[in-house]
Amino acid sequence: MANTNFSALTSEQLTIWSRDFWRVARNMSFINQFAGSGSNAMVQRISELTQSEKGTRAVLTLLADMSGDGIIGDNTLEGNEETLRAYDIVVQLDQLRFANRLSGRLADQKSVVNFRENSRDALAYAMADRIDQLAFLTLSGISYTLKNSGALRPVLNTGQNLGDMVFGGDVTAPTANRHRRWDATNKLVAGDVTATVAADTITYECLVALKAYAKDNYIRGVRSAGGEEVYHLFVSPQVMADLKLDSDFLANVRNAGVRGPGNSLFSGSSSLMVDGIMVHEFRHVFNTANATSGASGNAGSAGYKWGADANIDGSACLFCGAQALAMADIGLPQIVEDSFDYGNQNGISIGKIFGLKKPKFNSDYNSGVEDFGVIRLDVAY
Repeated sequence: MANTNFSALTSEQLTIWSRDFWRVARNMSFINQFAGSGSNAMVQRISELTQSEKGTRAVLTLLADMSGDGIIGDNTLEGNEETLRAYDIVVQLDQLRFANRLSGRLADQKSVVNFRENSRDALAYAMADRIDQLAFLTLSGISYTLKNSGALRPVLNTGQNLGDMVFGGDVTAPTANRHRRWDATNKLVAGDVTATVAADTITYECLVALKAYAKDNYIRGVRSAGGEEVYHLFVSPQVMADLKLDSDFLANVRNAGVRGPGNSLFSGSSSLMVDGIMVHEFRHVFNTANATSGASGNAGSAGYKWGADANIDGSACLFCGAQALAMADIGLPQIVEDSFDYGNQNGISIGKIFGLKKPKFNSDYNSGVEDFGVIRLDVAY
């Protein structure tokens, strides 16, 4: 039997394999289903680089609303035009790579094909999962040094930590008017994780108040095919469980949906529509499940639970409209196959260049810099 050359894929085959990998990875990625190329997407994907005086970069342009009241009647318009204000959001790029290696000789073509297919699925899942983790940390304004479950990530050698991603330095805490907390007594108040108590669980009343707050603060929803504005609320599984135990929420979802087993409540759907808000359950919404339970001296510290005594479990829900996140998605992944130990061991690596950033703009309504399309809502669970 002739020996199989593990690294014998042609450049055309590698391109096809790379496209196939990225198709699988995108399908596995949760955040990707909300991505699009236009300003009506919740996640606006930037797929081309822009040449500028500062070099090649990924840029998202936000146009501010016109603030003038126009010219009345036959009064002169020429010379009184209003200048459109544009804000360039520069998304820094970095590369994330994964690889796996199979020990022992691949004896025939079948084993080569199987290894490639298994590697593709494993690498695609790893890439999609880490992009999802980073996207939700970026939207939440939480450092990449934390896991999405609240624990501190172990510190490894330089280049082996998600916190080393270049665009991780652009992660910023929610701006003042984009950070809210649900208080069982005082309702929707300013965000403060140290003030969270066990009773501050999410309710249908919270959703109604949050949507009104978003509209009052000029967060634009995503336009549906019918022209209606839809908002997306992302919650952790435990928070979704609390919502499903709220009688008002249950009544509204039950009555708004179809009758019978097709109703999303009965089908066990992880996404439920209520009052123009699509509520999505996802495990990487930030929560404190694996954070450390501390004492009053640890309140507000990274890696600890919430509350005045750092002993309350909480979650950072995300209420998103259009252009809540900018995602630079540049080119196809780079696939490299290699052999080691005189051909006795074989490996595949994948590298993807991308970037994430939460857009901000100078708000005319709040007279300050604000996150453009997302409100972080802190609740207990």
